[in-house]
Amino acid sequence: MSGAVVEQPSETDLIRWVESLLDDPAHRENPLREPLRRLCELSRSQQTRMERLISISDGFHRLSRDDHESLAERYDRHLRRMEKMARISDRYQNSLRELSVALKEAALKDPLTGLGNRRYLIERMQEEAERASRKVKPFSLGILDVDRFKSINDRFGHEGGDRLLSEIAGAIRGSLRQYDLCGRWGGEEFLVIFPETAAADAVGMAERVRAAVGSMNPAVLLPGDEAEGVRITASLGVSTHRPGECYDETLNRADAALFRAKSEGRDQVRQG
Repeated sequence: MSGAVVEQPSETDLIRWVESLLDDPAHRENPLREPLRRLCELSRSQQTRMERLISISDGFHRLSRDDHESLAERYDRHLRRMEKMARISDRYQNSLRELSVALKEAALKDPLTGLGNRRYLIERMQEEAERASRKVKPFSLGILDVDRFKSINDRFGHEGGDRLLSEIAGAIRGSLRQYDLCGRWGGEEFLVIFPETAAADAVGMAERVRAAVGSMNPAVLLPGDEAEGVRITASLGVSTHRPGECYDETLNRADAALFRAKSEGRDQVRQG
């Protein structure tokens, strides 16, 4: 006899078979009928409960999956919002830095000539005095005053005078070395700083500045035929920083030298 595999009935088929037997009148008096009937009811009840639990479990898993997806979406949304805020903050910080730099430059620049203003020059002189003290190397100053500039304003107006001052600033800057500093001290006065420069070299540089101003042609800047005969000259006072003195003492000696240059005929350099 071959060992054939007998297919076992499913639980549902088995219950249906038992129920069909219970419904058969021939087994109505069988003492096992009542226990079998209760067993079938219990099986049906257990199956219903199991289906209900499976349904609840499936619903819970779907809800958990949805919640997880929703949480991931919220996280991604929050992350994108934070990245956007970070970009906005970076742009804001950059704008603040740019504005701060622009304000600092504006605070240190003369609006007419584009050179450094009086505050800029004072800061630079303080730095040069400190560096001279550390390195034991002198620096020199030169104060330039445009000769008889009031007559320029009287004859050609302040607009013509301002145009001329801008050109004088360009002539001064163009005659200096790359590391020299210059700025507008006030009115028609300009201050030049010669870093690590001794007296003799500073006087030579001041003469070069004076010559650059004197070579200008005002006729191309000032209106009218009257400008043809105008000549621009400048007087300069030069001083060299001495060990142990403050920068304002060096500046006072340059100013005194400028006064001598003006009183002795103008268009010249004097040393203090």
